[in-house]
Amino acid sequence: MENKSFGFNSVLTLDPFVIPPGGKYPIFFLGITIYFFGIFCNLTLLTLITLRRNLHKPMYFILFSLPLNDLIGITAMLPKVLSDILTETNKVYYPLCVLQAFLLHMYGGGVLFILAAMSFDRYAAICMPLRYSSIMTPRVVICIISLVWGLDFVLIVSLFSLQTRIPRCKSVIMNVFCDNPSLLKLTCGNTTVNNIIGLFNTALMQIVSVSVQTFSYVKILITCVVSRRSDAKMKAVNTCVAQLVIIIIFEIVGTFTILSHRFKNVSADLQKIMGMLIFLLPPLLNPIVYGLYTSEIRNTLNVGS
Repeated sequence: MENKSFGFNSVLTLDPFVIPPGGKYPIFFLGITIYFFGIFCNLTLLTLITLRRNLHKPMYFILFSLPLNDLIGITAMLPKVLSDILTETNKVYYPLCVLQAFLLHMYGGGVLFILAAMSFDRYAAICMPLRYSSIMTPRVVICIISLVWGLDFVLIVSLFSLQTRIPRCKSVIMNVFCDNPSLLKLTCGNTTVNNIIGLFNTALMQIVSVSVQTFSYVKILITCVVSRRSDAKMKAVNTCVAQLVIIIIFEIVGTFTILSHRFKNVSADLQKIMGMLIFLLPPLLNPIVYGLYTSEIRNTLNVGS
């Protein structure tokens, strides 16, 4: 690679999939079907929460952020990848690459913070049912939602703003989509500060999210064990299982994605696919999981049909 500095409007080259002859169109149509299915499921959940009065509760106002975040994640990643497969261009302008990377990282942090907020809501509802209305007031719910998106935005902006201080001397993204690590590899300066801030932000997101969820679900478990009311136990199961399934799916996919990049014998295409799964599986599965495990949403769907 020629060692030179690239401007803000320079064109970057993405590393494409190795697609066998005749496989381009089947892969594209499979991908576009997955995309529209994910869009349909998440828009359905958003529409239900917006239009159905029985879902106008703190739990669902906070839940509203989850399908919205999923739409950001799957839309920021999949259409561009499918377009590159179909057109075989594999080119992207630097500003668009940064925008894609920014939205994908916002999505990842958003999942963690939203699930933490939802677990706190369930903790208040199950462990303090008589005080729930006074705790989860409209003002508190707005503050929680604002904190979720605001903290996520600040952390991701701080991460990407550091890249402006380092010149770029490469133009090939070694992935099928743009993310912060790929952008960082384009630079030719000292990236120690960027790596430290990146690790710090990732650790902070995980620690905050896992701590809030662990505290909430341990308290809920204790309440269920102590309580003699079977309806209280059923309420806990019905409202918490969906959230636990979603966080488990997200962490498992994230772990496999990280591990796929640690083993040298894993093919480059498999690493790319594993990297895409974290932006595909949760948006596809989250609305389905909530539709299956949350009785109010399931009953609302049945009434609507």
